Amino acid sequence: MATPTVSAEGAAERTLPQTLIDRLVSHVVSDGADTATISAPFTGAPLATVPLSSADDVRKAYERARAAQRAWGALPAAERVKPFLRLANALVDRRAEILDVIQLETGKARRHAMEEFLDVALCSLYYARRAPKLLKPRRRQGMMPGLTRVHELRHPKGVVALIAPWNYPFALGASDIAPALMAGNAVIHKPDTQTCLSSLWVLDLLIELGLPRDLWQIVVGDPADIGDPLVENADYVSFTGSTRGGKAIAEKVAPRLVGYSLELGGKNPMIVLPDADVERTARGAVRACFTNAGQLCISIERMYVHEDIYDRFVARFVELVKGMRLGAGLDFEAEMGSLTYQRQLDAVTRHVDQAVEAGATVLAGGKARPDIGPLFYEPTVLADVDGDMDLCANETFGPVVAVYKYRDEDEVVARANDTPYGLNASVWTKDLAKGRRLAARIQAGTVNINDGYGAAYASYDSPMGGMKQSGVGRRHGAEGLLKFTEAQTVASQHIMDLEPPGAIGYDKFADMMATGIKLMKKLRIK
Repeated sequence: MATPTVSAEGAAERTLPQTLIDRLVSHVVSDGADTATISAPFTGAPLATVPLSSADDVRKAYERARAAQRAWGALPAAERVKPFLRLANALVDRRAEILDVIQLETGKARRHAMEEFLDVALCSLYYARRAPKLLKPRRRQGMMPGLTRVHELRHPKGVVALIAPWNYPFALGASDIAPALMAGNAVIHKPDTQTCLSSLWVLDLLIELGLPRDLWQIVVGDPADIGDPLVENADYVSFTGSTRGGKAIAEKVAPRLVGYSLELGGKNPMIVLPDADVERTARGAVRACFTNAGQLCISIERMYVHEDIYDRFVARFVELVKGMRLGAGLDFEAEMGSLTYQRQLDAVTRHVDQAVEAGATVLAGGKARPDIGPLFYEPTVLADVDGDMDLCANETFGPVVAVYKYRDEDEVVARANDTPYGLNASVWTKDLAKGRRLAARIQAGTVNINDGYGAAYASYDSPMGGMKQSGVGRRHGAEGLLKFTEAQTVASQHIMDLEPPGAIGYDKFADMMATGIKLMKKLRIK
């Protein structure tokens, strides 16, 4: 069996300047009593020593954040967006530095680190352009036209706790924190310890661009040590991570009736219709399945291919997968990088080995590649996967996809929806109208036609999130900013009160109001 090729350049000799690391870790809220050493996934070598935060550090961070938020929230939105308007250019000017940081802390290929860079630059710019309009007071229709005047106001929540995952630490930190800050909040942010440097990097940059220092504070530590004070002091919680973790947070904040948004796990399906362009779809499937070595909550793990083109498509897809370039270079040559954690490598290995032992067929990949680096695993395609295998229904979160044959549309929709998850899906066809009709039947928060995940995710004007156990709430679009606010209605009554005027009895008044309903309907006032 052919195996993926190896990109020539290694990363063993590449690291981050100690002066940069020292500057970044100085932003961690910590008394410095405890530290953690994070390693570069490409090599296993130490990358940086990071101070850890204590529960008391978290509480002190909240005190400073609340003081800073009062002044920040009182500023006009047009003033609050200014650091973020400057951010896009600054990111472009310092692109190479942040791409190195992302790669070295996560182990991903540079082309996938570039996706994080683009997400932060474009998403923050989207909100910087639109936040003042989204947050301005809005006139709303009153109960009695001309007599009741209503305004909807938007107030910041206060201090938001944001818990970001390790797989896309730069994008899933900064791109959510930006709208929270623009809405007038302060943020206490807990990134994953292994991948905290990219968040510290953009915080350092934003302070340089004019963001008040105490508005965005980063705490680093194990959830068992700092999770309770982080959540218990928050006015709103934003979490991206596992479904299990999301449920635990929902239980924690429920007694205080604190709002939250959760983007959780997925077991995302891709449907290939019989008229799909085989070459285009096969190349798109490689990106959909193996971006960031499959460590992406919206990547494809289940692929359903119509029986009429199954053999042709699978043959071409497998050929492309076997030809993928794996590597640890800090350049754009590698098509896939490393896994980030040993536990993730163990989970992928366990899923694949258990499936093969139970009868699955390996069409490509299927094994670790320690010859490239300690956490590399080949992009893997499996057939003959069934419900007795853990890989069939449970999220693998690695470079593994199962391919299935189907016969008709109703069957494939039922199979695609046969999961507790509902985060993302993908449909491939030359008939866009048919693709949209099929997409509307899939129980997923985003569905991409002729793309794996990026078309929907990067369309920032539209909401993104999960159905079923894949999440609560949405990021992006107006909701991605307004969820960090409290809506307030201010209504004033003019000329006539909401009671019978003068000597008119209530029975007569009731008749007048009832007649008014018909009149307002006829005149389309209501």
